[in-house]
Amino acid sequence: MFNLPTAITFSRILLIPLFVLVAARNPLLGAVIFTIASVTDLLDGYIARRSKQVTQFGIILDPIADKLLVISALIIFVDMELVPAWIAIVIIAREFTVTVLRIVALSKDIVIPAEAGGKIKMGAQITSILVLLVDKAQFIGMDLYSIGIAFLWGAMLIGLFSGVQYFILFGKRL
Repeated sequence: MFNLPTAITFSRILLIPLFVLVAARNPLLGAVIFTIASVTDLLDGYIARRSKQVTQFGIILDPIADKLLVISALIIFVDMELVPAWIAIVIIAREFTVTVLRIVALSKDIVIPAEAGGKIKMGAQITSILVLLVDKAQFIGMDLYSIGIAFLWGAMLIGLFSGVQYFILFGKRL
């Protein structure tokens, strides 16, 4: 159950409190921490597939770690008044619902792996969060807020669509 990919996933979870403590006061450092955490998402999956260490525990833990990271950023952004609360609520509700669905499916020995839509959604969320952090840090000297919000809207819409796909897939496998 515990292998290198799982350890990498746990490292992402351990970076979340540091990200939360830093991001609002130092958005640029927050962006660096968030980037490191996001890279662990790519790394753990790559290593798990390449070394044939994919486990049911990892299949559940990896998206939970992703969701915790994204949700923490959204809550910080709502507190900083960068993101409307309703957008954060829609995204968080989708994440919670899909996670519960995947856990219920797993309890019935049905594995629902990440779909392409979920992966695109995650990419849009990561991009949005990084762009909004860089904008808040005023690191580049350009107004990137509209770009960050556009990616967040895209992530929300793709997330809702992919969430429906997960329910359809679960229904077919029952």
